[in-house]
Amino acid sequence: MATHRSAEKRDRQNKKRKIRNTAIKSETKTEIKKVLAAVDEQDRDSSEKTLKSAIRVIKKAASKGVYHKNNASRKVSRLTKKVNALKKA
Repeated sequence: MATHRSAEKRDRQNKKRKIRNTAIKSETKTEIKKVLAAVDEQDRDSSEKTLKSAIRVIKKAASKGVYHKNNASRKVSRLTKKVNALKKA
């Protein structure tokens, strides 16, 4: 347990950030699952709409520092690739 005032404050900040980061990661994972479900159903319109919202959530998470920018970019790229493959088929 922290004994200095600054360490106690840091502990409080870390707890708040962990809660925020967990919520943002959960939302991101949910959006990704929606896109993958739409791709599995071969639904072009739905997959494009969900992809757009997923990209928005992923980029927002990256801007807040929850994901590294390259990690977010990779997630967007892989999802886009799957949706585009659906368009070609």
